[in-house]
Order: sequence, then structure tokens, then C-alpha cells
Amino acid sequence: MGCGGSKHQGSMEHGGGGGGSGYNGKRPLENKVKFQPIKDKFQSLSEVQDALRTAGLESSNLIIGIDYTKSNTWNGKKTFGGKCLHDIQPGITNPYQEAIEIIGKTLSVFDDDNLLPTYGFGDSRTTDKSVFSFTTERPCFGFSEVLQKYNEITPLVSLSGPTSFAPIIRETINITAAAKAYHILVIIADGEVSVVNETIKAIEEASKYPISIICIGVGDGPWDTMEKFDDDLPERQFDNFQFVPFHSTMAKAENREVDFAVAALQEIPEQFQYIKQLGLL
Repeated sequence: MGCGGSKHQGSMEHGGGGGGSGYNGKRPLENKVKFQPIKDKFQSLSEVQDALRTAGLESSNLIIGIDYTKSNTWNGKKTFGGKCLHDIQPGITNPYQEAIEIIGKTLSVFDDDNLLPTYGFGDSRTTDKSVFSFTTERPCFGFSEVLQKYNEITPLVSLSGPTSFAPIIRETINITAAAKAYHILVIIADGEVSVVNETIKAIEEASKYPISIICIGVGDGPWDTMEKFDDDLPERQFDNFQFVPFHSTMAKAENREVDFAVAALQEIPEQFQYIKQLGLL
């Protein structure tokens, strides 16, 4: 029930996150590029922007995934005063609200139409099998609506698990396959992935499509698995996963919005180059 509230989840729609990709376009290619992790190398937003222009990235589409697993209730001991990371109280911004706000300020320029498919996962109804949509008839329009829907839905959600990124990644594969366009999936999660093998398979499968995954880690961690997803998994066609520890990034930031954008977008230019090189677009 979020961090306390009704068990009723309103009109949230369930997506087909547990299924396959349903891709009808180009057949996924075999590995043409030897896998190597992409190094973080940019120091400023202007450097990232220059690299994006050089890579030829002119447009993209964002998809948002929100972690509603039960570990959110105890992973705020150090970073959120012991409260549940989804706790919604007047006058207090929880880590998910803060992350949504700063993602909206920094990454929304990379979305073509301001339509943002937004999904929750890991609650008592979807568990590790599927996802639910924040809206019923259309994607959220802009990050202001993402935040509005988050505030409405979260007190009604019953946190559960286990934690798997596979459903939200497979939902993104479905959307990307239908649109035949480059997508950036932004997952906001507390970091404790328990269904590791299925998540790894989904990340590897996503590397056959024009998809970049940015995972924003909120709460106390641990982040070992996220870092493995970022730099290991050599069966991928390219390094398609960037992990950003939200609290430590914000704590040392001189300019919170700029420094977050640099951290989140570090790998996008090179990922996009790999996507073109592999013929995924």
C-alpha cells in the first residue's frame, strides 16, 4: 500500500512486460562488435552535447520505469531518515519524486514528442511478471504529469517483489520494435535486483535493439549488481546499460542538474554509435 494506504490500485493498466519482443522489423543481428564496456569520460555537459552531435543523435524517445518492490521500505535508512523511499508527505520530497523532477529538467530535451510511457513494476499485482501503466489511454504528457500520476498512484500501491528489471525492459523492447526508433529507458530503482538471471537475459536481448538503459539508483543500495550490469555482461552486442547512484551524485554535485545530466548521459553518444554500427536503426 505504498508506504501506507489503501490496497486498491485504481485504474492502472497492466502491460505485457512478461512476454517476448514481438519484433517485426529487422532481424536482430549477430555480434559484429566485440563487447567492451564504455568508459565514463565526459567532464562537462558541453562535452556530452558535442559528442551527441558528433554521433548524429538528433532525436529519441524516453520510457520511464518505477520500482515498487518491498525493499523500498528499508533502503532509506541512511539516505531518507529511515523512511520508506516511496513515503509521500506534504512538504517533503522523497527520492523518487526528486529523481523524477531532475530527470524531467535534464533529459526531457531528448524526447521528441513529450509523450512518456511510464510504468511501475514489482508491486503485489505485477510482481516480477509484468508492469502496470501510469495512464490508461495515452502516455504521460511531460514529466509534470509523470510526477502527478506518481503522487496519485503511489499511496495506493502494495509494495511487493521479487525485484526484476526484465518486465520493464521487455516492455521497452515491444515499444521500440513497434516504433522502429531509438529509445532511452530510464529505470528508477533502489538497487536490490533479486531475479538476476532473467534481468541479465533481458538486458542482453535489449542490446539487439536501438535501446539505451539508464538506471538511477535511489536509497542506500547496495549497488554491486547495478555496477555489474553496467560494466560486465559480455554477451551483449554493446554496453547498453548506464548506472547512476543518485544520492552520491547529488551529494558531490556543484550544479545538481548539470552534474546529473553528465552522469546519466555519459554513455549515450558511444551507445548510439554502436547502435548505428550494428545496423539496429
